[in-house]
Amino acid sequence: MAVRRRSAQTPEVILEAAEALIRREGAARLTIDAVAAEAGLSKGGVMHHFASRDALIAAMVRHQFGRMDAEMRAIEAGLPPSRVAPLVAMIRHARAHYGREDGFPKALLVASAENPKALDDFRGKITGTLGEIDGPGAPGAPSVLFFAALGLLLTKSLGFFAYGEAEVGALLDAMEAMAGRTDEG
Repeated sequence: MAVRRRSAQTPEVILEAAEALIRREGAARLTIDAVAAEAGLSKGGVMHHFASRDALIAAMVRHQFGRMDAEMRAIEAGLPPSRVAPLVAMIRHARAHYGREDGFPKALLVASAENPKALDDFRGKITGTLGEIDGPGAPGAPSVLFFAALGLLLTKSLGFFAYGEAEVGALLDAMEAMAGRTDEG
């Protein structure tokens, strides 16, 4: 591959290359050399932006989390205000991403095994969302539905199980209806 010129977009190119590499070949192939080859950059070009594999993983998590958080906030902004709006946003996010190759960011899965501290923002988002949807006291139905939606994405991404389009659509429809009833009660 031809080496690309350095630009303001280079970190984005590197992150996209690393994510593509993980999706296609798995976490074991995530090396600075492999990412450089995937991005069409020199190893030094990658290391200029990400000094180590851990730094690259942490940046991938921030990148994926930022994208996911922005998508969920945009969905929530289009919903009527309610206690379960963040839950409905999660369910709709799951619907939008379930059939896609990037359904659940592989970078988050890699980080959970290799750089757990990189997931602090993601953990904080989950904790904050659960606090919003359940309120004070013991977790209830909204938390169950939140983890069900998250679980759908994880089980498909890990290759444990995948529903067909019609089945997952019906399941997510039922979850969204349950979320609405939870807010009413």
